[in-house]
Amino acid sequence: MGMITDWPSLAACQNGDPDALFVQGAEQNVAKRICRSCPVRYECLADALDNRIEFGVWGGMTERERRALLRRHPQVTSWRKMFEAAMKKNAKEKAGKDKVLVTAG
Repeated sequence: MGMITDWPSLAACQNGDPDALFVQGAEQNVAKRICRSCPVRYECLADALDNRIEFGVWGGMTERERRALLRRHPQVTSWRKMFEAAMKKNAKEKAGKDKVLVTAG
């Protein structure tokens, strides 16, 4: 299970007001709520990080949060690849736990 390439078509915000994601101050918390249940949140965030998008809420993070993340991890050359690797690792670990539960039961 990898990341979805055509993620914008599945985004929770696709049918909403695009300006709602380009707000400042406390309104950003409202915008971030849209992202919480989005099925392509990590694809969106990876795109924003990899392309150094400066404005708006993307993948549940504000521009300030994204800048801080980029500063903390300058060694990351592809956030998409990093997220894909993390997703694969989590899926493997989950499969291993499920196998243990089945054999223990």
